Amino acid sequence: MHIGLVGLGKMGNNMRARLRAGGVEVTGYDRNPDVTDVAGLAELADALPAPRIVWVMVPAGDITTGVVQDLITVLSPGDMIIDGGNSRFTSDAVHTQLCAAAGMSYLDVGVSGGVWGLENGYGLMVGGSKDDVDRAMPVFDALRPEGPRDESFVHAGGTGAGHYAKMVHNGIEYALMQAFAEGYELLDKRSDIIDDVTGTFKAWQRGTVVRSWLLELLVKALEQDPEFDDIEGYVEDSGEGRWTVEEALANAVPVPTISASIFARFVSRQEDGSPAMKAVAALRNQFGGHGVKKAD
Repeated sequence: MHIGLVGLGKMGNNMRARLRAGGVEVTGYDRNPDVTDVAGLAELADALPAPRIVWVMVPAGDITTGVVQDLITVLSPGDMIIDGGNSRFTSDAVHTQLCAAAGMSYLDVGVSGGVWGLENGYGLMVGGSKDDVDRAMPVFDALRPEGPRDESFVHAGGTGAGHYAKMVHNGIEYALMQAFAEGYELLDKRSDIIDDVTGTFKAWQRGTVVRSWLLELLVKALEQDPEFDDIEGYVEDSGEGRWTVEEALANAVPVPTISASIFARFVSRQEDGSPAMKAVAALRNQFGGHGVKKAD
């Protein structure tokens, strides 16, 4: 198996290394001359045996669509494009149509594992036809962790299903992270009761019902910086959490926990407190004198 890989950032570069370690030959392209294997997409296509498979790992949105369009001009009928980025599932129908018009196939793949995927393997959620999935299975097997395939890989459904599954996965991830963070704040606040916050979280890693990889990562972070003195409390979101909430609204599915985790991230980006809470304080001051004005 020999594939092309477009996009050699933190995820893409590690994926290239894991694929090569798993016996898959990879020719990678990136605009960064320090990491690329070839000078351009045309050279990438020339380096691959037909029928070609090219995995795209670039930022979602117009950038991904542009790469798909550019690839179509250098690939041939019978070739396959795989989008492994965090594209919105609605984009997959557009990409599938673009590929189909050129006689090519398309798969969308949700990839989870982050920068630890090189060592631990990646969880994969795939959308597309069964024949195309079967054709690319050696690639998926090289990327996923060792062990039963159905514990790290799913052919979730047709076009868009892979990215839809990843979207919901990330929405759940947002909520889990928020729950751990809120638990940390409460434990840390009651230092009169809890002497060892890091040790408390570490003790939950085996045997408890909240044990998870996220918990392990939190323990690692606490061991490195117990008070998070070197971390700014500003949290971005990459889109999937918002899309999950939008889908929930469109389908009348209650997702209060996921929604709250998104709004908490918005609050984290506001300096000097939330404007909404300032408004509440101002109102309370107006009708009850409860507000406290800032000192000059």
